[in-house]
Amino acid sequence: MTLKANPLKERLAREIALTGPLTVADFVTRCLHDPQDGYYATRPAIGATGDFITAPMISQMFGELIGLWAIELWERLGAPERVRLVEVGPGDGTLMADALRAARLAPDFLRAVDLILIEPSPPLREAQARMLADSDVHPRWVASLDRIETDAPVILIANEVLDCLPARQFVKTEDGWAERCVGVTDDGELTFGLKAITAGFKRPAFAVEPGQTVEISEQQAVFGRGVAALVKAATGAALLIDYGRARPEAGDTLQALLRHRKVDPLEAPGEADLTQWADFPTVLEAAVHAGADVTGCLGQGEFLRLLGIEARADRLKDGRPDAAPVIDRQLARLTADDQMGALFKACAIFSPRSLVVPGFES
Repeated sequence: MTLKANPLKERLAREIALTGPLTVADFVTRCLHDPQDGYYATRPAIGATGDFITAPMISQMFGELIGLWAIELWERLGAPERVRLVEVGPGDGTLMADALRAARLAPDFLRAVDLILIEPSPPLREAQARMLADSDVHPRWVASLDRIETDAPVILIANEVLDCLPARQFVKTEDGWAERCVGVTDDGELTFGLKAITAGFKRPAFAVEPGQTVEISEQQAVFGRGVAALVKAATGAALLIDYGRARPEAGDTLQALLRHRKVDPLEAPGEADLTQWADFPTVLEAAVHAGADVTGCLGQGEFLRLLGIEARADRLKDGRPDAAPVIDRQLARLTADDQMGALFKACAIFSPRSLVVPGFES
């Protein structure tokens, strides 16, 4: 049987043979964002028929509650006449479409909104434009956080963004520390291996046993600093929701998903979605160092319950009794500890310090 050619895999193998191994972070970045063959540049597949599914696609309740969260935050900011509603990595636009529909309860909020989307993927920008074509607010796209004006308060949403910002991996061996990298075998196959550390590694402050892996993501730290700089300059808050760790700890979290199935990350570069856990301690520490304030992390289930997801589910079931079993399954998927409720976390970065962010009052 002839195996299907993978152009990105072949190019990476040639480059590694010529210039040396890639860090795990560089490998993931190439797989996701290579302009010719990268996953997000060419073939992002989200949803039940794609490679992975996100919380907004599980139930309309998720995006609706985020919309109500944004309204409450806007009111706590003093209901300004202009507010920038920003979503980073909006997927196919489902979350924002549901949020804006819920926001019809507050027409003054919708009139105040300048909707900004940050999305590097051309196919996903097209999907977002289609999804939001009939919304009450029309979006504009910018390339990065530092392109957002700071003359009005900012309300920022980043759902499942941090897991797309890769980390380098360092392994403690019996002889000390080494970096896990992607190399190439004599017959042109990609392979993981260890190499001596030259830079970019600070020994962790927590205990690590030989054989364990520590992940360090400078990209996630940069994101935390960038969000902090934005909300500090403009005032406002950023809501971050993702799966990941709430405390520093060891762990190899690199995974590849292809049609909802975990595959070898080296198997199909550019064809599968690669992710690593969000490192919330690193992100929040970077934000604090940049001058913003932060909340602690809540499990997604707890956060959504504080926003009223159970009452929203009851209202949906009252209107559609025939759909009650489906709504109950959606509620469990989003909030149960053995599903998304505990692994996924929510936190916020905000300024000024006096601002009380909805859902994080205690």
